[in-house]
Amino acid sequence: MRAGEETPLTRPLTQAEVGARLDRLAWSPLHTTILVALGAGWLFDSFEVQMFSNAVGPLGDHFGASVFERDAILAVWLGGILIGALAGGRLADRFGRRRLFVATLLWYAGFTVATGVSPDLGAVYVLRFLAALGVGAEYAIVNAAIAELIPARVRGKANAVVMNFWPVGAIAAGLLAYLVLDTLAVDAATSWRYLFVFGGLIALVVLFFRRRIPESPRWLVTRGRHDEAEQILAGLEARTGRRVRLPLAPAVASSDAGLRQGLGELLRHHRGRLALGALLDLAEAFGYYGIFALLSVVVLHQVHISDRAIPFFYIIGNVGGLAGGLAMAAVFDRVGHRLTVGVTYLAAAGGIGLLALATASRSATLVTLAFVIANAAGTAAWTSAYPTFTELFPTHLRGAGVGTSVAVGRVGAIVGTLALPSIATHLGATASYLLVIGFWLAGVAAIAVYSRRGGAEPARRPLELIAWSAPAPVPAEVPA
Repeated sequence: MRAGEETPLTRPLTQAEVGARLDRLAWSPLHTTILVALGAGWLFDSFEVQMFSNAVGPLGDHFGASVFERDAILAVWLGGILIGALAGGRLADRFGRRRLFVATLLWYAGFTVATGVSPDLGAVYVLRFLAALGVGAEYAIVNAAIAELIPARVRGKANAVVMNFWPVGAIAAGLLAYLVLDTLAVDAATSWRYLFVFGGLIALVVLFFRRRIPESPRWLVTRGRHDEAEQILAGLEARTGRRVRLPLAPAVASSDAGLRQGLGELLRHHRGRLALGALLDLAEAFGYYGIFALLSVVVLHQVHISDRAIPFFYIIGNVGGLAGGLAMAAVFDRVGHRLTVGVTYLAAAGGIGLLALATASRSATLVTLAFVIANAAGTAAWTSAYPTFTELFPTHLRGAGVGTSVAVGRVGAIVGTLALPSIATHLGATASYLLVIGFWLAGVAAIAVYSRRGGAEPARRPLELIAWSAPAPVPAEVPA
């Protein structure tokens, strides 16, 4: 064989071997690139939600939209995320993580820019829905890739850090809104157009980083592409000076099933984990998205926070969210994922209670301070939940498991977005806040039941061991 030619593998790699080699890698600049490039997916979803909060006023005024029609813009966005998460999760399991990284980003950027030139409100709805399909797909792809590429000893912390790109995106959206509305003195009737156009163009910058992310070797092995997996593993090991060879271990079955078949396999063999992911996401999405809609549409006007002050309100609140999320990430792996989720969901419920008291006082200052606390607790809660349930699914079903959980959560987000402002208008804001508290407490109950029944603790454990710790299909090879 000539120099430079690659030697084919003499035996197929197993999931356990691939996982062990990835977990023993020292941290490298590529790992940092992966965090930044994938964290951008969360950044742009957050950017969109915050952009809605800042743009809904001038956009609604421009088209003469009612309160319901304005609120429906976010509901349509969430509906697109629901469908995108279901489809994107299964596509990622079938065609790989890397292909979807670039495609979803281009999709999102294109339709976001197009939103900025919408001729009427109907076009806004259609284009927001289409852009949301790309962001929904990102949920499953990003979480699966982080879980599968990052070493187990820092996987939870790294995944939590990626989740905290959300408040970074929120802060960036507030700053952009301030730049457009104040510094550039753009006319209020067209300011929302600049927000969407700038947001879509900025997203294209992330393509530079995403092109450098390798495909998941874990996923490649489930597809029988062992030589490709070995090439990526060897390259990663060459960067860190570590190369590990381990004995044969059980292989994990691959699946070419479609969405329905993948969901069927999850329900047959992993229904407890799927239920946990769905309930945790449902609880946080109802409360998190619903609170932003409630504040934007009802509360901020009641406490006399002006349209021009709203960007600062959200910037300050999301600084609190970033602090809460990073504080959680610092202890996530040490404390354990199950306990962290339970404590932070309980804290999120308490934070909403403070926000209810502040709203009743009609004080803009108290509402701002309470929002900082509530957002800190809420961000800590949901950024601990996503890594926890993502790591519970086996590799060949991880995208489908995360996508299904997110889809159920978006149902809660849509209901919360539409219902909470309406409830507040008819029954008062306190009734809406109490409903949000109930959903956060439902998340506490879900993780408590899961833990009491002996559910796996994923912190610092190899993904393959987590997958094997619950009933699953008989593996292709049984260990001696």
